[in-house]
Amino acid sequence: MKQYLNTSIFQPLKQYSNKELSLISCSFLYFFCLLCSYFILRPLRDEMGIVNGAINMQWLFTGTFVAMLCIVPLFSLLMSRNSIKRVLLFSYSFFIGNILLFYLLFEIFGVSRIVAISFFIWLSVFNLFVVSLFWSFMADVFSSKSSKRFFGIIASGGSLGALTGPVIANHLSSRYAISMLLVVAAFFLLIALLCILGILKLSGKKQHFNKVIKTNTVNVTRLFEGIQNIIKSPYLIGIVAFVLLYTSISTVLYFEQAHIVEEVLTKSTERIRYFSSIDFRVNTIAIIGQLFFTGSIIKKSGLSMVLASIPFIMGIGLIILGLNPSLSIIAMLMVVHRAGNFMLLRPSKEILFTVSSFEDKYKAKNFIDTAIYRGGDALVGWVFAGFVAIGWGLGAIAFLAIPVSFLWSFIGYQLGKQQLKKENVLTLNNKT
Repeated sequence: MKQYLNTSIFQPLKQYSNKELSLISCSFLYFFCLLCSYFILRPLRDEMGIVNGAINMQWLFTGTFVAMLCIVPLFSLLMSRNSIKRVLLFSYSFFIGNILLFYLLFEIFGVSRIVAISFFIWLSVFNLFVVSLFWSFMADVFSSKSSKRFFGIIASGGSLGALTGPVIANHLSSRYAISMLLVVAAFFLLIALLCILGILKLSGKKQHFNKVIKTNTVNVTRLFEGIQNIIKSPYLIGIVAFVLLYTSISTVLYFEQAHIVEEVLTKSTERIRYFSSIDFRVNTIAIIGQLFFTGSIIKKSGLSMVLASIPFIMGIGLIILGLNPSLSIIAMLMVVHRAGNFMLLRPSKEILFTVSSFEDKYKAKNFIDTAIYRGGDALVGWVFAGFVAIGWGLGAIAFLAIPVSFLWSFIGYQLGKQQLKKENVLTLNNKT
């Protein structure tokens, strides 16, 4: 296997054993299938949001937040009574069943408003939940040091899937009913489930993943154990702040895009093509960056600079958007923001959890990536809607987000410094 790596973009991997390469490859394929499944459905979700009206978008984000609040204690209960292996297999099997259920709903009722709202909220929950679970799993499989070498490559699998998904969505939506997207998405998610089994088999932590961590009675307090862990940890509070600021900027951009797209693009097919084209550009840039640059950038620049870079760039971009809130500018910012997240921010943020405890990796992290994330979406969505209601223009709202972006950059820089300190402490403890 190594002989084929000498002339490839993966040449640095030739120094690792076949078992390590197999583990990385399986993780790469897992993330590819996971995000391919999601991005096949994402243009459909965005169209369902427009069907409900851009002016009502904050209600969809609020519904998603409420759904997240319901899922968090259920997931804690699941984690408290089952092994990691069982949790992973059950979660992905459950979502495959959900996709097939929506297939039936679209076939029977078509694009009704109730189905559109339900699908938008469900896919928003699905995306954050399964991706958060993926990275929790990866942070458990790989150590802090190995994650800095491998997470960029593994993340590129997700970007390749996110690049492939819109192409498949474009092809299928032009030839078949939209319900066909759901069947194909379920197929890719099934392959992701098989990859989980492969990773569990290859990992040297079989007993860890098969062990039921808690068998005692689960009370209400323990259902929200992740929240308690966050409150006790300044490090986790910093990550919460970083995520809230990230989602604040993401929501402002998403709402600005929704309003501009609704005004400029009047046909459903035009909007689906626009959303698919943005996804394609984002993931083309992301995968090239992840394959060639992510690992070396994190290694040479350090985690602090990487976590601070994209937020700072977005602060500059919001100044431009404030001056000219047009479709071309918002499209450019969406590409930079999302590609920068996939290429640099997401792998870097997940590295923050490699120095955390088991409880923090699964319970606290899941709460941050789901309820905190969508809570920020809902809050900023209502603030955005409030400004629109009192007559503020899109440019003025963009200007208000500029200091938020620069604060986001500062917190990212500080988190990178704290992660390095924790990593050094863990290394020292392992040696002693």
